Amino acid sequence: MRSLRFSSLAVPLARPVVLSFTLLLSACGGGGGSSDSAAVVPPVTPTGPTALVASSTVANRCEAPRSGSSIDKQGTLLDELTWVRSWIDETYLWYREVPTSYQPQSFTTPIAYFDVLKTTATTASGKPKDQFHFTYTTAEWEAAQNGIELGYGMLLALTRTTPPRQAVISIVEPGSPAALAGLQRGDLLQTIDGVDFVNAADTASVKIINAGLFPTAQGTHALSFSRDGTVRNATLQAVEVSTSAVQNERIIDTPTGKVGYLTFNTHNNVAERQLVETMRRFQAAGISDLVLDVRYNGGGYLDVASELAYMIAGPQVTTGKIFEQVLFNDKTRSKAPVPFHAQSQGFPGPNPLPKGTPLPSLGLTRVTLLTTGNTCSASEAIINGLRGVDVQVSLIGGTTCGKPYGFYPAPNCGTTYFSVQFQGVNAKGFGDFADGMAPTCDVTDDYQHQLGDAAEGMLAAALRYRSSGSCTPATGATRLLSSMQSPADTAMRLLRPAYKEIAIIRR
Repeated sequence: MRSLRFSSLAVPLARPVVLSFTLLLSACGGGGGSSDSAAVVPPVTPTGPTALVASSTVANRCEAPRSGSSIDKQGTLLDELTWVRSWIDETYLWYREVPTSYQPQSFTTPIAYFDVLKTTATTASGKPKDQFHFTYTTAEWEAAQNGIELGYGMLLALTRTTPPRQAVISIVEPGSPAALAGLQRGDLLQTIDGVDFVNAADTASVKIINAGLFPTAQGTHALSFSRDGTVRNATLQAVEVSTSAVQNERIIDTPTGKVGYLTFNTHNNVAERQLVETMRRFQAAGISDLVLDVRYNGGGYLDVASELAYMIAGPQVTTGKIFEQVLFNDKTRSKAPVPFHAQSQGFPGPNPLPKGTPLPSLGLTRVTLLTTGNTCSASEAIINGLRGVDVQVSLIGGTTCGKPYGFYPAPNCGTTYFSVQFQGVNAKGFGDFADGMAPTCDVTDDYQHQLGDAAEGMLAAALRYRSSGSCTPATGATRLLSSMQSPADTAMRLLRPAYKEIAIIRR
């Protein structure tokens, strides 16, 4: 299994994929969590945790074994609860900070028990120290690694979960239902199945909105969007959509050389081949600089991040160097650091790249990344890893989300559990960015232009900074902002599953 670091995915499946989004809409309060959270009851009087056993002794002992499963064995609810508690105690990075007051007998599902088995500490800025504790069905997680997701083929960004709500399309996947309906980046969501998305506040309306935003089965929904004051109606079929990890590849000619640009959306199985093919074209074109757009990239496989970092910097800088050292709790045996991979790691999936394929390299000593608060985990590892070997990394946009942590996802009885198990540090030993990485130039996301357009606000600022070393807008330039845009640090939250914002290491 590969090691994961917190991420966006969507390829036709034979079955629907049900996603448990971390950000749901509410009528009068904040976003909700998993439905199992309601099952949590006040803890019994603490007497210390139940005596722990090795998680391996109760693994796959299930209250309701899955039909056709070759690994599930008949067990009890207590077996599943015991596995969760033991696994946390063995592998959780901050296992010493887990409350001991919760007793397994107080919980009716293992997920509800898992939800409370995490640290309650906060970061220097007051954020929860652990924001990355979640579960998915194992079938859903396995499908997601190959870029499979049920939906319309568009990524929405949200500023508010309560009225007046605002949501804007950030990305549209070519060939998807959203693309075929003529929708595009910058369109503002107005209605869902006849309900006013912006203003509806009653519970029944919110239920309809959530059902339309997060479909759990194939079906048709009616949505409307506004663009330049004109309403566009779209009847969208929720299907298993195939998304691209790499989009909008461009070679931009400038007076001082060619600049390569690409939108990189996720570190998943299909990303390996797509990145290699793009870098080969950039290498053949002789680009002298690269703008890597990870403004919406939440992370994924750390090995993919390592491969991309190598392809950017090349062997002259990275040979024999550490990309990331992973730090575990004191119960876990230390592992060799993640190197800068000079060869493909052989990720499975559609049209995989053979393992051991030599990777191309650009040999750059500097690189520019476009970032927002939705740039997370494995994407941040690229920044930190390159800075660890003295590549000049400039960030244009907003402060990243701050996730120097990762997982080894663990399945048990049909549920895959994600809990922080390591922190990553670079070759210089730095990995303290839980509150994010600040931008070199503070620039707002520009929804009035398509990604890859040299006039788009963040890309234009990157090209300007490259030529002048200045973050000041060009003389006479007008900052292109829409009513949807927030400060450059961006309050926009992408409506995507939690597994798209993680870093993973394969075992």
